[in-house]
Amino acid sequence: MTFVVNLLLGLLFGVGLVISGMSDPAKVLNFLDLAGPWDPSLAFVMGGAVIVAFFGYRLVLKRDRPVIGSKFHIPSRTDLEPRIFVGPAIFGFGWGLSGFCPGPALTAIGLAAPGTLVFVPAMFVGMWAARLAGTRPASLIAT
Repeated sequence: MTFVVNLLLGLLFGVGLVISGMSDPAKVLNFLDLAGPWDPSLAFVMGGAVIVAFFGYRLVLKRDRPVIGSKFHIPSRTDLEPRIFVGPAIFGFGWGLSGFCPGPALTAIGLAAPGTLVFVPAMFVGMWAARLAGTRPASLIAT
């Protein structure tokens, strides 16, 4: 049952990425290019996501546990270390160069968007390299 719910929610998220234009690297690059043909429409997508997350977290965290799952997985670390800044900087640099980030890139495969056949394998190589380097998401590190 969990697999089916996760699959349906993932498909819903992917459809949202396609409808919003996040799967189109040209649209993303035009949003990031303030000096060129700036396209502010993704700011509305971001604003909508922030509003949904703001109210969604408040609604969901009133529960004792998630609907599917035994407990909430919320990061508890408060210390700052270099990788907290380096990882996002690399992520943002790559996003700004390519117009892709992981989620939209995977939906763009289905749309046959140019560049996905280069970006997605490179993304998986990067994930593999990060695993070799011994990095783990902050939420999985014991506190």
